[in-house]
This record gives sequence, structure tokens and C-alpha cells, in this order.
Amino acid sequence: MVLPTQMNCIEIPQPGGPDALKLTTRTLPHPSPGEVLIRIEAAGINRPDCIQRMGNYAPPPGTTDIPGLEVSGEIVAVGDQVATWSVGDRVCALVAGGGYAEYVTAPFQQCLPVPDGLSMVEAAALPETCFTVWTNVFERGALKAGETLMIHGGSSGIGTTAIQIASQRGARVLATAGNAEKCQACLDLGAERTVNYREEDFVEVAREFGPRGVNVILDMVGGDYIPRNIQSLAVDGRLVQIAFLQGSKSEVNFMPVMLKRLTITGSTLRPQSIERKGEIAAALLNNVWPLLSAGSVKPVIFKTFALSEVAQAHALMESSQHIGKIMLKI
Repeated sequence: MVLPTQMNCIEIPQPGGPDALKLTTRTLPHPSPGEVLIRIEAAGINRPDCIQRMGNYAPPPGTTDIPGLEVSGEIVAVGDQVATWSVGDRVCALVAGGGYAEYVTAPFQQCLPVPDGLSMVEAAALPETCFTVWTNVFERGALKAGETLMIHGGSSGIGTTAIQIASQRGARVLATAGNAEKCQACLDLGAERTVNYREEDFVEVAREFGPRGVNVILDMVGGDYIPRNIQSLAVDGRLVQIAFLQGSKSEVNFMPVMLKRLTITGSTLRPQSIERKGEIAAALLNNVWPLLSAGSVKPVIFKTFALSEVAQAHALMESSQHIGKIMLKI
């Protein structure tokens, strides 16, 4: 296969608002040992991309400065020490950067087959959300069938994914969102109860839903939600923190943590090792990919933009008007 020497991509010459994203050309990357080269068909927009654009989320050392954490496409070259994938395979992949481009390299362990029945745009919506949900809700949060899960930001890409997977695996889901339309979307995806946080106190609802509180909370808000989450948890409950839209600092009374034997944990995905991400990918292939192929879990796509329209995509992300995923079609 003859490949071009140059590719279109998005760079961030200076931190700033959505207009800081600039279309440019760069030299095509080449796969190192253990990597594959993917010709990208679609890429997902994620909130960490916006934080990187603003200069507050630097790529890990040695990683490209091109934003973008999840892609789908066709493998067009393989590096040494890659035995599981071949040229022509259609995959989706988690990457540490480089997704806003026509080509990207990815560790072979972080690639997954496109599930049966899904478009390439839908497949590109899977990696960042599915990796995040699986490792935080089911590994760190240890959610089990029959337990209760409260998801803050239920209408987000993470939220819509978590609702579906958790409900399909037998958990009861309570989701919070900011308006009636978003709450209804959460119910349609499998949530048993929703809370419009502008009208109801999620602490009171969680204590009734449990009863006496929920077993697991997935939170991306932080700030004053942190002490309220502790109030919302049942005995032996687990709070899993994955982002801090309202800040990472809060005054917390730890006495309820002791009395209720709570676990407070959290993680970020991007800095974790390739080996660890490979373990998560293997768990997804066994536990989530069958649900996707069966159609019982499906990514929610709100709007798709061209690569040249990436500034509009970021503006939409920051408006929080969307339900589900915002995508780029390359």
C-alpha cells in the first residue's frame, strides 16, 4: 500500500478557546515496534481535549501534541512485534493523542475490532468512554448486579455509556442531568430514575433509591458534589471520581466515611501504561463487545462535524447542550 508523506491534522499553536484549533499538515507518523498505523475515518470529541486546548492538560511525555483520544479506521501498516492485527483490519482504538488527524499510530493492545452492526462513526465513539466506564465503574467501583449506581452527568458521552452497560449487567441506575430532555434521554437508555439537579436534591433521591443510599457513584463534577456524594452513599459504598468540572477541592467531613466504611477512589485514563490499557481492552472485548454486537448497548451520537469544523465541535462540547457523543468525520 502506497501511503502519502503528509496528512491533514489539527494543532494548537497557542492555548485558548475553540478558535485556537488550527488545521495544518504534518508528516505522516510511522508505527514503532508494537504499534499499528490507522487511516482514521472518525474520531471522538472528549472534554479532556478541550482542557488540553486551554493549556491545562499536557500530553504525556513522548506523545504527539495533536489532540484526540479515540478513533476508528483501517490499519494500513503494522510495526514489528505486532501479531494480532493485519493491514486491512477495521478497528477502533484508544490513543494518548493524535486523533484529530488523517492518520495515527496506536499500540496494538489498545485496538479493538469494530463491533458488528456499528458504523465507523459509532465505533469511534467507543474507546474513551468504554475504557473509562469499565475501569472505574466495574473495576474500581466493583459494581455488581442488583446494586445501585448513581451517575452524575448522565446525558454525557460517559453517562450514556455507563447507563447502558450498568443496566444491561443487572444494576439499578439513577442518573442526574440538567433538564427534562436530558433526564428523559437517560430513562430511555435504561436509567430507572433521574434527577433534574436544578429542581431536586440528588442526596434525598439517592437515599430513597438505595434505600439508605446508593452503592456506587460515578462523578465527574467534584466541587460541592463531593461531600454530598458521601451523604448519598450506603454502607460500604464506593465513590469513583473521574473529573472535576466544579473543581477538585472541597471541605469534607470524614466521619461518615469511617462510620459507613466508604471507599473513595478515582483515576485518569491517559497516563496509564499500555499494558494496563491492554488489560482493560481485553475485559471490554469479553464483557462489553458482545452487548454492542447484540445491539443492547449502542453509542449515542449527537452531532458529527468535519475535521475543518473542529472549533464548532469544541464550542458545542463546552455549551453542554449535547446528549451523548460529538464526533469528527475525517
